[in-house]
Order: sequence, then C-alpha cells, then structure tokens
Amino acid sequence: MQALWFFNTLVRVWVSEVEGQDGLSVLEHWAPYGDSPPLHIHHTEDEVFIVLEGEVRFLVGDTSRRVLPFEEILAPKGVPHTYRVESPEGARWVTVTAHRDFERFVRAMSRPAEREALPSPTGPPSPGEMERVTKIAQTYGIEFLGPPLG
Repeated sequence: MQALWFFNTLVRVWVSEVEGQDGLSVLEHWAPYGDSPPLHIHHTEDEVFIVLEGEVRFLVGDTSRRVLPFEEILAPKGVPHTYRVESPEGARWVTVTAHRDFERFVRAMSRPAEREALPSPTGPPSPGEMERVTKIAQTYGIEFLGPPLG
C-alpha cells in the first residue's frame, strides 16, 4: 500500500484509480487535530467519507454534522464542503471517489511518506503557495470557495 504525505496528513492508497476500469479510488486519510481544508467543491465527482477513528465535523452544503467511527457522509458533486478533525488524537477516515480527479490531485500535491506517521506540521500555505495549490486543484475539477472551518 502506497503512503503519501498530503499537506499535514498521511494518505494510504487502498485502491488506485488506475487499478480498475471506472476510476474508482479508495484512500485512507490520517489527520491531526484541527486539520481542515478550505471550503471547496468537486465539479467532477461525489466523495464518500467513512470515519474509522476519531471525530470529524463535516460541513456539506448548509448541513454541519459530527461523524463518528463507522459512520459515513456523502459530499455530492457540486456541493460545497469541508471538514475539521475534532478529536485531540486526530482522526482516520476513508474517502471513496469514482472519477480519478481527487486521487490525481492528492498525488499532485503529495510526496512519498518517509515513515508511517504524520508529517511534521507546516503552517498555512503562503499566498503564493495557495495560488499554486488553487491552480492545480482547478486542473482536477476542484474549486476553493472559502476558508477552512475554524
């Protein structure tokens, strides 16, 4: 199983979009307390999140929901969403997508994990870095709309 450092998270690729015919992707994410991406939309694919450990607060459209282990939530294509890891010990979840773009974005923004652990934390991206991330995200049908959850 390939492990990647994706920003401040560890991502394990369970099923890669290149393994099947339909671009199905199954990724496990391990993130620290407080991790939260900017509010964003995926224009090309739905995302299913299944929490394995910890507690994650998701905002999908106008609905805010705390998701606990073995609970799931769907972020439909075209609906703004984000999350925030609420448990002090961090959280692990699986993300399932079906049209290649999210996994390709993760790979474009990641580096191989040097160990099976979270990377050393980094601060928020600089304005120049955020501009670069935004352009790369657009390549994969992802549009940033607002700040992370506070």
